[in-house]
Amino acid sequence: MTVAESKATILIVDDAPENIDILRGLLKDDYKIKVAINGAKALKIAQSTPNLDLILLDVMMPDMDGYEVCRQLKSQISTASIPVIFVTAKGETDDEALGFDLGAVDYITKPISPPIVKKRVQIHLALHNEKRLLEAEVRKRTQELEASQKEIIACLGKAAEYKDNDTGMHVKRMSHYAKVLGLAAGMTEEEANALQETAPMHDIGKIGLPDYILQKPAKLNEDEIKKMREHPQIGVDILGGQTCLLLNMARSIAISHHEKWDGSGYPHGLKGEDIPLHGRIAAIADVFDALTTLRPYKEAWSVEDAIKLLKEESGKHFDPQLVALFIASLPKILEIKKQYQEPANNKMKIEDTMI
Repeated sequence: MTVAESKATILIVDDAPENIDILRGLLKDDYKIKVAINGAKALKIAQSTPNLDLILLDVMMPDMDGYEVCRQLKSQISTASIPVIFVTAKGETDDEALGFDLGAVDYITKPISPPIVKKRVQIHLALHNEKRLLEAEVRKRTQELEASQKEIIACLGKAAEYKDNDTGMHVKRMSHYAKVLGLAAGMTEEEANALQETAPMHDIGKIGLPDYILQKPAKLNEDEIKKMREHPQIGVDILGGQTCLLLNMARSIAISHHEKWDGSGYPHGLKGEDIPLHGRIAAIADVFDALTTLRPYKEAWSVEDAIKLLKEESGKHFDPQLVALFIASLPKILEIKKQYQEPANNKMKIEDTMI
């Protein structure tokens, strides 16, 4: 980085060219200077200048005074953080109070004192730079924390899947299906990504179930079904009381993905939209993948037969609107199914997720 590139950038705004010349002459050796002779031009420069570090803003200007310029700067995300110092002949207490209320960081009265201007500019640039460094560090730490949370969730998902699935492909497919359906249901990209990351947690509670149930190569008896139906609550217990967004979503999916639209599901017999949306989505993604995959006690269903069952269970097991959206998204679903298909010699060991 050259010396010129390392200099802070200051925007001087004043309708009197002589005032601009005074300030520019005072600061040009130490800073990069931009100027504007009215409020409209000042706003345009501020919005189009990346890394603008400080604005010296006159108050009394025609058409748009400095107060309005400051108000508009602080109302826009791209310019709200730029420190503003009012430079004006209006030095009454009420004037200063209004400026601070609008978000200015300081007030310099005319006629200016060169040493005061230099020192105030130096102080506020240092504070602004320190604030940016702190915000960058917070962002870095937040990203590291989020990455760690995602890693933990991914590891837990693999642990649950490898207990009763040799490949882990089931959770890959159903989590991608869930994202597709989430987007179709109106989720933002961010929320749909979070759903994809947490959907593998739907069966985390199976970690707490005995192997003889999970690995039984036949339909379960009544006692085994009763035991199997404990896994949503076990999942919640495993995920604990953490408050982060991803683990909250994972708990919601774990406890609700076996609830049914008509209220006949478990563990709480929730009905309709009382079932969390993430759980309703995971239920469709999970069952579709279970039906279309080879299991120890059944052949893989055709996609056509699986869709037929989804339609038959629409309004009973599944949210009817989500079923319609899933069917409409079938081309994307089939692409995912092909991308994450099971190895030819794989024998899965999961109970029918319709249970």
